[in-house]
Amino acid sequence: MAAANGGAACEPTLITSVQRALRLLEAAGSQPAGAPAKRLARAAGLPLPTAYHLLRTLTHEGYLRRDSGVFRLGEAAERLGRAGARACHRAALSRALRGLGEELGVAVYFSVYREGEVEVVAMADGPDVPAVEEWADFRRTAHAHAIGQCLLAQLGERDREDHLSRHPVQAITPYSVRDAGDLRRRLAGRCPAQPVYERQEYVLGTVCGAFPVTAGPAAATLAVSVPCSKAERLRPAMDSLRSRVNYIISPLSFSISI
Repeated sequence: MAAANGGAACEPTLITSVQRALRLLEAAGSQPAGAPAKRLARAAGLPLPTAYHLLRTLTHEGYLRRDSGVFRLGEAAERLGRAGARACHRAALSRALRGLGEELGVAVYFSVYREGEVEVVAMADGPDVPAVEEWADFRRTAHAHAIGQCLLAQLGERDREDHLSRHPVQAITPYSVRDAGDLRRRLAGRCPAQPVYERQEYVLGTVCGAFPVTAGPAAATLAVSVPCSKAERLRPAMDSLRSRVNYIISPLSFSISI
């Protein structure tokens, strides 16, 4: 009896109304042109009065929308779908970067400049080449790391100045650029397509490199980092990545939106 009770205690608590609502969403998702309540109730195996109550709630919350007597998936459900797709894309991207990092013996990063901020979309590292620890906010310190400098070099002057007005330049290691004028001079002399290298500007003991990639409308970059003790790996890894950029970009082309 004790064992039976113990087994019963492990049974999950299921909310019937949630199960029914999910079945209705699945039924609506299978009807791209929309379907009336009766058809959805039948597809979900629900009594029509129960379906009406749930459809009204789902419509109010934005998971369904009703047009001309038929129900279709709403914006809230579409957001859930996009979130699921983004999660799958990020996982695929991380796997791709992990393979590159293991082959080249470096930590690898894919980053974009989106909505006025630097965003590291995915990274991969290994036991002897750990990723750079974000000890100072990457978004606020774009001037101090290769990823940020590469992205800022791709921006127009107006967008770059907007960024600097929100994230003032200040040295965070003895090797960092000292002020905004120093950064502007550095970026002014750089072709946007050129790779960027920095040594211990963001964190002591680490060297980094980044180069621009075209994977959508936003500025994007692939970057690598290694400890200073393994600095000889940096440029060969960068050269290898750049020589294979078209092969790499194909699976990364969706990543601007993730």
